[in-house]
Amino acid sequence: QVQLVESGGGLVQAGGSLRLSCGASGITFSNYIMGWYRQAPGKQRELVATISGGGATSYSDSVKGRYTISRDNAANTVYLQMNSLKPEDTAVYYCTARINYNTNGYWGQGTQVTVSS
Repeated sequence: QVQLVESGGGLVQAGGSLRLSCGASGITFSNYIMGWYRQAPGKQRELVATISGGGATSYSDSVKGRYTISRDNAANTVYLQMNSLKPEDTAVYYCTARINYNTNGYWGQGTQVTVSS
């Protein structure tokens, strides 16, 4: 059974930082593209960042330069370091695991990030 469990969300002031973690089980972690999506109330779900098994990363323009995605294949964990947070970063953040970019893959339950102004 595949499980993705996010942690690290919370309330932070604008300009602050948070680090999200996502632990995976039930998959051969290094074979999967790991990613973070977010969804704010009333808005469409947005792909924030992805990282391949080999460590290649990509980011949405809205977070480029502020967020860093990384992974520890030995620990089956992916991270999202979020710096210089803005109120518009407020959303539920979801961890995903996909075998390739054409599949929906697996999703975590989400963790709330709230940035106050």
